[in-house]
Amino acid sequence: MMLGYLLARAGVDVTVLEKHGDFLRDFRGDTIHPSTLELMHELGLDAEFLQLPHQELRSVNLSLNARMVPVADFSRLPVHSRFIAFMPQWDFLSFLSDKARQYPNFHLLMQTEMTDLIRQNGRVVGVRATSPAGELTIDADWVVGTDGRHSRVRKQAGLPVQDFQVPIDVLWMRIPKDPAQTDQALGYIDRGQFMVLIDRHDYFQCGYLIPKGQFDAIKQRGLAALQDTIVRMAPFVGEHIRQLDSWDQISLLTVKIDRLRQWYQPGLLCIGDAAHAMSPAGGVGINMAIQDAVAAAHYLAEPLLNGTVSEAVCQRIQRRRLLPVRLIQSAQIFVHRRIINGQNASVPAGFVWALNHIPALRRFIGHMIGMGPRPEHIDRLH
Repeated sequence: MMLGYLLARAGVDVTVLEKHGDFLRDFRGDTIHPSTLELMHELGLDAEFLQLPHQELRSVNLSLNARMVPVADFSRLPVHSRFIAFMPQWDFLSFLSDKARQYPNFHLLMQTEMTDLIRQNGRVVGVRATSPAGELTIDADWVVGTDGRHSRVRKQAGLPVQDFQVPIDVLWMRIPKDPAQTDQALGYIDRGQFMVLIDRHDYFQCGYLIPKGQFDAIKQRGLAALQDTIVRMAPFVGEHIRQLDSWDQISLLTVKIDRLRQWYQPGLLCIGDAAHAMSPAGGVGINMAIQDAVAAAHYLAEPLLNGTVSEAVCQRIQRRRLLPVRLIQSAQIFVHRRIINGQNASVPAGFVWALNHIPALRRFIGHMIGMGPRPEHIDRLH
């Protein structure tokens, strides 16, 4: 959506496909980081954007065996909004799509699912799709796959994937809460268990980490055992947890970290999770995808307008974004192997001491989470 908006803003005729009839997907991340908020500022949209319901997190704390540990500080970031905005991604997508529709060269096709790539002389020249009106063919000078970690685009393109094994999966659920209850930690570690609670005003979006492939074993232990564990880790949840009374209310998010060796081929480019699936660690996935979109728009807009887009352009996009992706994925792999793993989540005592006593470390972590390496900017775009 961000790429479509930026290309339309630059004058490119662009069509975005969304296979659903709305944007209401629970697994779409909702951590809008300072890097993304700064892009909204550069677009002149931040004031209006932040009128949408959201919660603001200006620092990250971890509850470690019931003791609060400061982890990340965003107070000195070189941006206008020094906080993470928690906003359901369906609101973000609706906002962007409304802005994009202001351009007559932007086309959003809802309930339209890409089914196949169209090739001609070894080059991708469009897609086939299904919609309520039936099958359709969309010709394109360039196709961009932004369809996530289970990307049909990259699978049909046959792009080779490097898979990094992750030892965890996540149970994703909603826990009702008192809207007046605020200022809790974001992450919780207790007796080797790890959990994230995202404040969505009248409920917590809870991500509870489990060893990969162990969902059935956890079910066998019973829902009451899971409820008791969550209350032990976050006692303030209290009796609200009893409203989580069915496994149907709990979804399994299979965690992956992978990366395409090459993000492109003639007529085709992949970005975001379609090019490099990110772990939920740090909540960086949506923000890295948006950074990709800004870089892609910068490199693609002019060649698309004058008909000179080529693989060399896509090679520059991959080269531009590969270092930040490698650094963040390496950090996520380290976190999963040393701290948040599938068997026993823990933080080394020396690192806890440093977090408590070295403000510069908290600011560095805040910069890596909030901005990431090599943040992109809108001012390069017309």
